[in-house]
Amino acid sequence: MKRNYVVIIICLLVSLFIYLFYRTEKTVVTEIFISIISHNKYIQARQLISNLFPLGKHVIYSLPEGLWVLCITLTSKSLFIQLGRFKFYCIFLPLIFSIGLELFQLLHLTNGRFDFWYIGISIFCWSIGNYFIKHQTAQQHILKPINYRSIVCFFSYAIVYLAHVWN
Repeated sequence: MKRNYVVIIICLLVSLFIYLFYRTEKTVVTEIFISIISHNKYIQARQLISNLFPLGKHVIYSLPEGLWVLCITLTSKSLFIQLGRFKFYCIFLPLIFSIGLELFQLLHLTNGRFDFWYIGISIFCWSIGNYFIKHQTAQQHILKPINYRSIVCFFSYAIVYLAHVWN
């Protein structure tokens, strides 16, 4: 389980790096970062980093979502929601969430641009998290009890807000 947390932290840090230095300045996380270090220092750092480490368009725009899906897959893997006799395994939430966000973009219900690459990379990363990264933890209801595992899961879903773009 601890190895999964290391994978999660690395994935989130790589995504953060890409969002801060290669995506628009209008994301919540970038605006927070700019408010901490100043806009001039941010521009200098962004230019230096993007020149030292040039990244392709698909890496910049698809990889962070895929890494995020991998993270939420790992945090959702051993959790379930039970409503009466119906038990829903949270392992499927990352796919529903990521594909749902893309469909909302396609229908112009949210900011962003629909892209099949996002769906493909999301399915690929979900598959890695579900089938290839072992998980030895017993199944647990996500709310009973609310503990470290469920809080990390909620946090990993909430982190998508930091990628939100202000208009």
